[in-house]
Amino acid sequence: MLRSTSGTRRVLLALCALLLSLVFVLPKQSRMLVQAIGKPLADIVAFPLDLLSSADRRVGSVWDRYVALRQVQEENQQLRREIEFLRGQAADLREMAAANQRLGELLRFQAKAPSQTVAARVVGRDATNWYHGVVLDKGERDGIQVEMGVVTLTGTVGRVVKSSASSSVVLLITDPNNAVTALIQRTRDEGIIEGTYEGKVRMKYIPLLSTVRAGDPVVTSGLTGGFPKGVPVGTITHIQKDEGELFQTADVQPDVDFTKLEEVLVVTVPRSVDAPAPVPPAEKKNP
Repeated sequence: MLRSTSGTRRVLLALCALLLSLVFVLPKQSRMLVQAIGKPLADIVAFPLDLLSSADRRVGSVWDRYVALRQVQEENQQLRREIEFLRGQAADLREMAAANQRLGELLRFQAKAPSQTVAARVVGRDATNWYHGVVLDKGERDGIQVEMGVVTLTGTVGRVVKSSASSSVVLLITDPNNAVTALIQRTRDEGIIEGTYEGKVRMKYIPLLSTVRAGDPVVTSGLTGGFPKGVPVGTITHIQKDEGELFQTADVQPDVDFTKLEEVLVVTVPRSVDAPAPVPPAEKKNP
């Protein structure tokens, strides 16, 4: 096959040399004849060469576009990664801003609270449904002990039932094993706030002659340890008065949204709203 190709090339070269010789050696008429024959032949030969050249240009253009598109694609991927990173950072900043706002409000409330409190963060919830409770990131090292009340800006949360060195467990007022003394703010009638197995709140032992009605706010009475007087508990939504019973029972809608509980205040030294603030030692006057 290689020999055949080599022979063909030799024949073509010989013919070209012969034609050139004829152009210069033959008379003018003969040269004109050769030129007349050579021009169509040159056109025939030039046609595929033009096609090859055009194809080469097109291939080069397509390749350049492909390279450019690859670069654009890589830049787009890089930009997408940067956008996702910036979105993540923006979400983190929004969360930090919201947390700072909540903590700021909690600290302002703590400064005005009618009792000494310790701020804590909710770090866990009961996943077994055996009880309604949350876990805090503060414990005995922070002065938190069992039976201390837990509140937020909006109202009563629950009571500490277990405490370790660095954490504590709070039983919510929606748990049936928790009980908090409370009073109806308008009528001043007292009762006991207890949770239900459905995760709701009910006020028991309301006097039979009480004029309680739906919409009345309920607050802590401060008669038992753990809570100061006057902390909001919720609003009465329904009253039940059974025949022959000595007391009324009312359903209470808690003021605290326990599904969105994130930061709380643990009442370390409860004090009634009505009681005067203790005077610091530096401010006491000698008689």
